[in-house]
Amino acid sequence: GLAKPGEGARLALDGTTAKDGRLPVNPSGGLKAKGHPIGATGVSMHVLTAMQLTGEAGGIQVPGAKLGGIFNMGGAAVANYVSILDRIR
Repeated sequence: GLAKPGEGARLALDGTTAKDGRLPVNPSGGLKAKGHPIGATGVSMHVLTAMQLTGEAGGIQVPGAKLGGIFNMGGAAVANYVSILDRIR
């Protein structure tokens, strides 16, 4: 994981997971911030990650983004998917 057991909150509080932190997590704010387009959520997550890797994410851009991880699940965690996108240029 990103933190030792019981230390995840510390990463959020000390800025580690902030957009400009060592391990940026969810710079868009996630589904609570941008909405949940049922059936298209996974596509939306991939588009936002691709925008990060091409430097086109505007105000939510992670400086120097080279690698993006996406986790999405459907239903009651019946379908789970992980994608890793890598900037190659």
